[in-house]
Amino acid sequence: MTQTNVAGLPLIIEASLNGSTSKKKNPSVPYSDDEILHDAVSCMEAGAALIHNHTQEPIIGGTGVLDPEQYARPWRELLKVRGDAILTPTMPVGQEGVSVETRYAHVEQMAKEGLLAQGLCDPGTFNASVMGEDGLFAPSTYLYRNDMRDSRYYVETCRRLNIGLSISIFEPGFLKFILAYDRAGKMPPGGMLKFYFGAMDLPFGLPPSAASLDAYLGMMGDCTLPWLVSSFGDDCVGCGLAEEAIKRGGHVQVGLEPYDGDRCPTNVELVEEVVAVAKSYNRPIATPEQAAKILNLPTHPVAYAQVS
Repeated sequence: MTQTNVAGLPLIIEASLNGSTSKKKNPSVPYSDDEILHDAVSCMEAGAALIHNHTQEPIIGGTGVLDPEQYARPWRELLKVRGDAILTPTMPVGQEGVSVETRYAHVEQMAKEGLLAQGLCDPGTFNASVMGEDGLFAPSTYLYRNDMRDSRYYVETCRRLNIGLSISIFEPGFLKFILAYDRAGKMPPGGMLKFYFGAMDLPFGLPPSAASLDAYLGMMGDCTLPWLVSSFGDDCVGCGLAEEAIKRGGHVQVGLEPYDGDRCPTNVELVEEVVAVAKSYNRPIATPEQAAKILNLPTHPVAYAQVS
């Protein structure tokens, strides 16, 4: 499925600034408001059109509620200097006793404030665990859970809020959910598929390889939604996955959330590595404005930037 006529096709880069990576593991990972602001601006200057970050609140095993202010504080400052920024938060996973409306409330609040051009949709469930010293996955009872009602809620809430969708594809079943919307002609505008591949010591995802990417692209059939690749537990550029996406006309996510290699890079360095690969295929780097057009975002720039 290698695509050879990609010269001139703009490449969208997303910088996923933080998440499971700790300061102990990589001192460069940003968590304070100032650090997130600095890394977001620097990554955008290096070529990132999309910015994703977490706060230090847990998304698994916590209360199921995220404080929108922890996202909004640095994002308001970012939008004052880069009003074209396309920002996406995360959300708590499903758990007993916490409604999807509660888990998604921070997204709705920030969208209403005019901070978000894109919401998020995680349309499926997988087992959450870590590799034990015995070489087996630990007997965790945690699920990264989003049932069908949750999944439809994410799509329909983004439609109502008039924002796009950052669509996480951790497993093939996640993609089937979205393809059903696409076949039915009911997909709202602004969706982007994000193929999250997982290293072999992670309990989710196809391995980061050309064959795995082609399996997803084969599933897509006539679906024309834009897509990107990300490699959790590996080096997206170093393992070759980024190049496989670039030469097939796709896009790339890098950053210290998914990265797990033998270096301690910065987010900017990871973005710059994608830019270097893109040059070898004569793919220009998409600006946020170009990315918004490629994604068909219904709202860009966001309202907060327009009045700041």
